[in-house]
Amino acid sequence: MDKIKLSIVTPNGMIFDGDVKSVTLPGKEGEFGVLPGHASLLSSLSVGVIVIEQVEQSEAVAINWGYVKVNPNSVDVLVDGAVSLTPSSDSQTAQNIDKAKELIRSVKDSNSHLALVESQINSFA
Repeated sequence: MDKIKLSIVTPNGMIFDGDVKSVTLPGKEGEFGVLPGHASLLSSLSVGVIVIEQVEQSEAVAINWGYVKVNPNSVDVLVDGAVSLTPSSDSQTAQNIDKAKELIRSVKDSNSHLALVESQINSFA
């Protein structure tokens, strides 16, 4: 099975680093998916949820804004703020969802996307 290397970095450190089947990113012009062998591109990212598809599980990371560099074999994401939405314990998941909602509300131009992003975040509860 083909995989692509994904790294997600914030000013506070690495959020994710590993091989994945695919990743869906919240671009400024709308969501887009990346599979192994994707054409190279640079894009700005808007407030939203990065969905990471691994072989056995899916993960999600809420972000406020950032940039992505895509190559055929790698995806490098640099974001200002991020909160993992991957389920762990019920209490930790609830705390992460609250943190994610706080993060997206901190973005001044997020009003048009707020309801959509909150519904994506709530789907991980």
